[in-house]
Amino acid sequence: MSREPLLNRQSRVIATRLTLQMDDKASMQDAVNALSALDDIWPRSEKPVFISCRGPACSAGLLDWSTPDNATIELTAATLLGADGPDLIAALQTWQPTVCLLFDPQATQALSVDVPFRFIGLDARQFTLGQLKLLAARTKAYGMGVAFNIANGEDFRACLDAGVTAAAGWFFTKPTKLPAKTLNPAQNNIVRVLNLVRRNADVKEIEAALKHDVAMSYKLLRYINSAGFGLSCEIQSFRHAVSMLGYDKLNRWLSLLLATASKDPMAPALIYTALVRARLMELLAIGLVDPSEYDNLFITGAFSLLDTLLGVGMEQALDAMRLPDPICDALLGNGGRYQPFLELALASESAAAEGVTEQASMLGLTADQFNRAQLQALSFAETMEF
Repeated sequence: MSREPLLNRQSRVIATRLTLQMDDKASMQDAVNALSALDDIWPRSEKPVFISCRGPACSAGLLDWSTPDNATIELTAATLLGADGPDLIAALQTWQPTVCLLFDPQATQALSVDVPFRFIGLDARQFTLGQLKLLAARTKAYGMGVAFNIANGEDFRACLDAGVTAAAGWFFTKPTKLPAKTLNPAQNNIVRVLNLVRRNADVKEIEAALKHDVAMSYKLLRYINSAGFGLSCEIQSFRHAVSMLGYDKLNRWLSLLLATASKDPMAPALIYTALVRARLMELLAIGLVDPSEYDNLFITGAFSLLDTLLGVGMEQALDAMRLPDPICDALLGNGGRYQPFLELALASESAAAEGVTEQASMLGLTADQFNRAQLQALSFAETMEF
């Protein structure tokens, strides 16, 4: 599976679209088997999870899957209106899963079938902005409009202005302006504390540095006390955090704190994506590298969008920190033992199946192992406060 986020006007991820990468030999039963195997780690938040099929279109066979409450099956108008349409419509009426109708210029007739649609999917590549605005208004009574295949930030804003509820794409991960040459004072202060932790400075020295920025101290403790960290008691102070967690874990959370120091308007989506990448890389590495390196892989993923988040070049961002060589090598594209994990995390955000298959095979990972890690990473990001 590959994935893409659906963003609202506030640049927050409000849903995820999972695309089943299916070759010509795959059947809907194969898709059902793959999805059923993920039931125990399926994200249980209220955020919708759209299921799309790349290869054969989703059909009635997919309804054999015991669909989770937050899952939404995407169906094309052509599938509903085709030769097997009556059987599919009957199955939808029986099982009543949440459905997103993928609308195309010839799909008006599909709106009249006796199936409730929660979402109407509009492909931004097929319509002008004027047409999108008209269709969003016309189909509003049938379901919430969502736009797919958004190419850039300008199109994202235009689609939302046209009346859709959310828009999907990875356009926001690419820097939109020339990077600054240096970090700003707030970013520099986080880096200073991060470097103190990395060299195991005395707790009093670190506490003194934190007192210069009350907001940073608050955000750090909020992160540590998030459900994603899984602690059984609330951390009340930095000294308490050191005694409970140790410097290695604090290094991880200070790294996330640096990522949240962004003023980019797309920061909520960027931070969410960095969290998913971080946890995904850590999970993929289990059993493949020494456990002492898991935190480093997490930090590699968390920092993979640091240049976009902080508005500085990646080299400038890394120059300010004393990070292990494997992290820097991966982030700068210089190879090393962490780069295959980062490349797989990035491939999971691509519409093409080849990159995911190739990178996962290189690491000896099965499709099920990769899919499970991806869903667990999504669940982790959901539990974090930022």
